[in-house]
Amino acid sequence: MQVEHFLECSARSHPDKTALVCGARRLTYGELDRMANRLANSLRTEGVGREDRVAVYLENCVEAVAAVFAILKAGATFVVVNPTTKIAKLEYILNNCRAKGLVTDPERTAAVNSTREALPHLRAVWSAGGGPDRPAPQRTVALDPILSDPSLDRAPGNRCIDMDVAALIYTSGSTGRPKGVVLTHLNIVSAATSITTYLENTQDDTILCVLPLSFDYGLYQVLMAFKFGGTVVLERSFTYPHEILSTIDREGVTGFPVVPTIAAILLRYDLSEYRLPTLRYITNTGAALPTAHIRLLREVWPHVTIYSMYGLTECKRVSYLPPDQIDIRPGSVGRGMPNEEVYLVGERGARLPPGETGELVVRGSNVMKGYWELPEETAKVLRPGPHPWELVLHTGDIFRMDEEGYLYFVGRKDDIIKTRGEKVSPKEVEEALCAMEGISQAAVVGVPDPVLGQAIQAVVSLRPGYRISAQDVRAHCTAHLEDFMVPKYVVFQDEMPQTSSGKIAKRELIAAAEAVS
Repeated sequence: MQVEHFLECSARSHPDKTALVCGARRLTYGELDRMANRLANSLRTEGVGREDRVAVYLENCVEAVAAVFAILKAGATFVVVNPTTKIAKLEYILNNCRAKGLVTDPERTAAVNSTREALPHLRAVWSAGGGPDRPAPQRTVALDPILSDPSLDRAPGNRCIDMDVAALIYTSGSTGRPKGVVLTHLNIVSAATSITTYLENTQDDTILCVLPLSFDYGLYQVLMAFKFGGTVVLERSFTYPHEILSTIDREGVTGFPVVPTIAAILLRYDLSEYRLPTLRYITNTGAALPTAHIRLLREVWPHVTIYSMYGLTECKRVSYLPPDQIDIRPGSVGRGMPNEEVYLVGERGARLPPGETGELVVRGSNVMKGYWELPEETAKVLRPGPHPWELVLHTGDIFRMDEEGYLYFVGRKDDIIKTRGEKVSPKEVEEALCAMEGISQAAVVGVPDPVLGQAIQAVVSLRPGYRISAQDVRAHCTAHLEDFMVPKYVVFQDEMPQTSSGKIAKRELIAAAEAVS
């Protein structure tokens, strides 16, 4: 099975069902499938073929979704680029993957055309949203007439198999240049099948997506919903929380994927007026959801199931905590998802028994094929597995596993703070901070210290109406943590810096701390 079959099968089964809601636009599966066919034929006309790369550089919109499936229908590989990406980084990504095509809008097209000579592999740019009164910029193909041309309705057909590359997802590039994660059709189908199995998704589900499609967590909301024939309500952002909550009510949303920053923002508001009777579940990944936030969300919406999950782009998803375990093990991110094996290894690579702490290893058909044209980087994370014919993913994340196989995140290998000769997990300190009344978000980082080696710095943001001092924070930590875990420094910030995927940008916090030290 290939990923484009998600849309095609749903379009055949229920062509008149609403597939996508985006602002005032509502498209059925049949309409969206025809749009994708039309663009796919245009891609072929411009010379895009099997496993060529085509980038999508758009805000969350109908055209972005149609483009992803059109690229797949043409037999090519899609590359979704965050719409906030600046031209220098975009130029690097397009040249790195030798993108033959780009789908974008008039404003971004102008920026691309200004550097077109530096993009030797780019053969065509499709510009969406021009309209009759706003023609596409020069040197581009106007997308709107193509998407409304019934003569292009027939699918072009392709010869791809499930081992072919479906997507390149570029990591945020927190260290050096961004890396392209190579995902085959089999990788994506396997991950989507496992996730929709444990979420128990059906055609009756309506999923709200406020996450960018360039973030795999956002992208998969669309892919998975089309796989099981549900409806996606696609928003551009979470900028206006009350509007989002009203949308959940109005559209009868049943599934709401969040990251910890979204949960923290929600919990700053009085949510009592939003009962959300149709909401069936909330999922969280990207970073662990503090147990205090889980408790507060359950108090507000006791009828909603919360799935605490863990994953990374290199394999999409690793684990989930079954809902019946959330009161028993609120600090756990669960066990490996269906059709996957996870285990821990020590510093020398030996497999560890339950009860130990070590690096998490993932084995399954959801594991990426590698980093795009980076064999040395790939070899660092994809290493020989239990059998001679396979490679498994070494995540670089440190976990503890209990006797029943449940995982507890400790931290990234390179995030562990070494202070006073002790190793400190930032996650453990952050959990204690978020349990303090009045704290909305917390991030813990290590900063250089001539005596301690590294000193612990806590960066916190407060809920509206609260006044808390650094001394209050340290006193709280002293009461709940071992003495070497108590932050030496406490910094208050109204807003936390974020990565494009909604995580707290800890490297920005470290850089700011080092700049004033």
